[in-house]
Amino acid sequence: MMLAFTWSPDSLWLIMQKAWWFLVVLGILVAFHELGHFLAARWVGVKVLKFSLGFGPKLFSRQMGETEYLLSAIPLGGYVKLFGEDETEAATQDDRRRSFAHQGLWGKVLIVAAGPGFNFILAYLIFAVWLSFGYTLPVPSFKDIAPVIEAVAADSPAAKAGLMVGDTIKKIDGRDIATRVELLDAAAKGKGAPLTLEIQRDGRSETLTITPIPTSGRPPSPEEVGYYLGIEEVPPIVNEVVPGKPAAAAGFKEGDRIVSIEGIPIHTWTQMTGLVKESPGRPLHVEVLRESHRVSLTVTPALETMTVNGKTVEVGKIGIAGPDRSLMKSANPLTAIYNGLEATWKWTELTVIGLYKMITGDISSKNIGGPLTIAKISGEAAEQGPSNVIFLIALLSINLGVLNLLPIPILDGGHLLFFLIEGILRKPLGERQREFAQQVGLVLLVGVMIFAFWNDIERIFFSH
Repeated sequence: MMLAFTWSPDSLWLIMQKAWWFLVVLGILVAFHELGHFLAARWVGVKVLKFSLGFGPKLFSRQMGETEYLLSAIPLGGYVKLFGEDETEAATQDDRRRSFAHQGLWGKVLIVAAGPGFNFILAYLIFAVWLSFGYTLPVPSFKDIAPVIEAVAADSPAAKAGLMVGDTIKKIDGRDIATRVELLDAAAKGKGAPLTLEIQRDGRSETLTITPIPTSGRPPSPEEVGYYLGIEEVPPIVNEVVPGKPAAAAGFKEGDRIVSIEGIPIHTWTQMTGLVKESPGRPLHVEVLRESHRVSLTVTPALETMTVNGKTVEVGKIGIAGPDRSLMKSANPLTAIYNGLEATWKWTELTVIGLYKMITGDISSKNIGGPLTIAKISGEAAEQGPSNVIFLIALLSINLGVLNLLPIPILDGGHLLFFLIEGILRKPLGERQREFAQQVGLVLLVGVMIFAFWNDIERIFFSH
C-alpha cells in the first residue's frame, strides 16, 4: 500500500522558508563556534588543515594558504581539522612544533575551550549591542519563571484551594510543568474547569484542586476567556512599549495603567495578559489611566506562536512590558558593556539550571528539541522580525556553548575532561581508554539526537 502526501504551494513555501532560516541560524552558530577553535589554534601555532561548515561530502572547497575551507552536505554542525591530532602525523621537529598532540597542556585546553567560549562571546556581543540601542532585554532567572507560589491573594481560587507561599507546583492534571506560564495557560485553556495540582511543600507531595474564575466575575462565555487564580499581584502598569508592535500603533505609553479590557475590570498583570493571549487578531477596547485621566484605546493582538511543555500554542501579544524584575535596560552604551556581561551570565545560569533539572527529572525531557524544532522556531522568529532572529541566535549560542562543555567524550567538554585527567596524572590517558570513552560518548550523543528528533516529530505532527 502506498501513502501519498500532497503539499499546497503555500505549505511548500512555508517549509522552504523555515529550512532557509534554519540554515542561516545554525550556520552562524556553527561558524562562530568553529572560528573559536580556528583562531585559538592559529594563535597557539597549530597548523589548521580544514575548516568546514557541515559534515559529510563536500559541496564546495577552496584552499587558502595551508587551510582548506569547505562547505559540506550535512548542515548539522561543522569541524576544524588540526594537524597532529594523531601523534604519528608529526615526523620531524618542525612537524611537532605545529602538531596539536605535541602542544603543552594549556595550549590544547585553549584550543578546545575556544569553541564554546566563542558561543558565549557571540551572545555577549548581541546582548551588549541590543542594550546599547536602548532596547529592553528579557533576562529571567529560574526563580522568575519557576512554578513557585510567591503571593496568594485573599479569598482567591488559590487561597480557597489551600495553596501557600513557597509551594512548588510539579504537575497539572498529571502533566509535568516547569514554568509558571504553563499554570496560567492551563487555567486559561481550561475555561474554568477544576485543575488538579500536585505540589511540593516542605519536602512532601500534596494534591490540591483549584477552580479558576472568570476575570469579570461572571460565568465564562466564548467572548470572555480570561481566568484568575490569585497567585500573582503584579500591577498592570506599562513599563515599555515595543516600537512597531500593536500597542505602539494603538497609542499606548509608558506609565499607562490598564483599567479594563472589553469592560472587564483589570487588577493584575496576569489577568491582563490572559485576555490578550486569548484574543489574537480580535480588536480589544482597552481603557487606561494616564496622568489621572482615563483614555480609551483599541488594540488588535498579533498572532504569535510559543512552545509550552513541548507543544506549540498560538497566543495574542501586543508588545508591552510590565513591572517585571526580569527585564534589563541600559542607561547608555557604556553601561551596556557591563550589562551585556550580566545578561550573558544570567541566561547561561538559567540554561545550566534548566539542564540540571531536566537530568534530575524536575523538568520534563519532552522539552528537548532537535533540528526540526530549531527550524520551526527560526522560521517563526523570522516572521516576527529581524530582532527576534538575532535574539534567538544569542539564546541558541548560549545553549550550544553549555552543551558543548558537558563532560561527554566526543564533545569539547569531554576533551577538557581528558586534559584534566592528564594534568592530574601528569600523562595522557592511554589510547585504548580514549577510544573506549569516545565510543561511549558517541552512543550517548546519538541517543540524545534520536530522542530529540523523536520529540520533534511528536511535537510537530502529533501535538494537536
